Amino acid sequence: MEGRLLLKNCAVFRADGRVRNGMAVVVEGNTIRRVAPDAQVPVLPGDWEVACRGRLVAPGLVDCHSHLVNGQLLPPTGPFLLLSPAERLERMLRVARLLTDEDVEALTRFAAARALRSGVTLVVEHLSCQDVAGGLAAQARAAENLGLRLVTSHSTHSLEGAAQADAWLQANADFVRERREHPLVRGALGFHASYTCDHALLTRVARLSRELDAPTVFHLAESEDDLTITYARHNQRVVPRLDALGLLNPRAIAAYARTLDSAEAVRLQNSSAFVALAPRGVRTLERGADPMEAVLSRMHLVGLGTGGHGSLQEELLAALVGVLRIARAGRLPDVDGSLAHLLINGPAELCTRLFGLPSGNVEEGSIADLVVYDAVPPADPETGYSPHLLGQMSRAPVAWTVVDGRVRVREGQLLGLDFVELASAATDALHRVWTRARLGS
Repeated sequence: MEGRLLLKNCAVFRADGRVRNGMAVVVEGNTIRRVAPDAQVPVLPGDWEVACRGRLVAPGLVDCHSHLVNGQLLPPTGPFLLLSPAERLERMLRVARLLTDEDVEALTRFAAARALRSGVTLVVEHLSCQDVAGGLAAQARAAENLGLRLVTSHSTHSLEGAAQADAWLQANADFVRERREHPLVRGALGFHASYTCDHALLTRVARLSRELDAPTVFHLAESEDDLTITYARHNQRVVPRLDALGLLNPRAIAAYARTLDSAEAVRLQNSSAFVALAPRGVRTLERGADPMEAVLSRMHLVGLGTGGHGSLQEELLAALVGVLRIARAGRLPDVDGSLAHLLINGPAELCTRLFGLPSGNVEEGSIADLVVYDAVPPADPETGYSPHLLGQMSRAPVAWTVVDGRVRVREGQLLGLDFVELASAATDALHRVWTRARLGS
């Protein structure tokens, strides 16, 4: 795209619930260069003018932990959700072994398209497949083609022996090295969870993370199985074990955190690890207590992830239920502020950590990851406060999605790509995988 991207006559989002109406946003390269009253920003020759007509412009959403591919392999039907965590894991790993690179690319392309159309500009991915080098490369091609910002890793474990785990980890590390400076797609080191990984594997992950200065992506205390198996084998709970191995630090992106106590939440806070919550999963996958109170009351580095199922808008609704319950008990006074932090502020800090660029605000100097929503928000004329602004965002269709300064979705449609064709290719990939699964059973 030549020239500037110019968003005219828009309502600019602020995380404190206020909006600035009648504004213009100027994007040059991958950066927001100017935010000013609309009348002060003329359209210049070569500009791509977007007539927002009062619509809301907000920072792009971040899916802080996802399974773009594996979440499609076994949809969360009632019978699947009623299986024990061990049975679900066995099925997921068995089907993941059957993925080819072609399958991974087709499924990633469709999931990336779906994410962009829902206003997601960055996904932190946790892939499980047999060919790690080929799978991660396929995801990189898909993300680059769609224009999605992606940080991807492999869900390495020790369940198939030390040699296999070493091979997976080495391939993952090679991908991290290759993608260190890529503007859109980066690598992270991944492992599945404490209860599926032996000491030797986790020690190597921690060492490589330090050497490469690479983020790590993993499931933290994801279920009672994780907690009880870890304790039975290592005489430690999950958080103390991973902390002792050097895996809880500012490079860590820890997902779920479903079985934490208060002391472990403090330990996580002190480590500066980032925690990706999936509140909807707590209510559908596990019997345990909701961990949101322990995490939200102590941690600043926290955000929402989908776990590969549903949308961030659905996760926000589930978070609202949890936050209201805590607030009614008098232990969390700022409901709206907590939700804004989960959806916007915490994920913005994660994006800045991963890509080194200011994020999460529609302000001059910030990275141009933006969404225009089909919503014209009402606001108090004196204060600019717009009631339930996050709710307005979650209900509104996405009109435009801009990633790294480039338009990826225009008036609800992918730019230069056919969503139905991508969906059809993903369906063909699922048919191939499910056929192999039946033949191998």
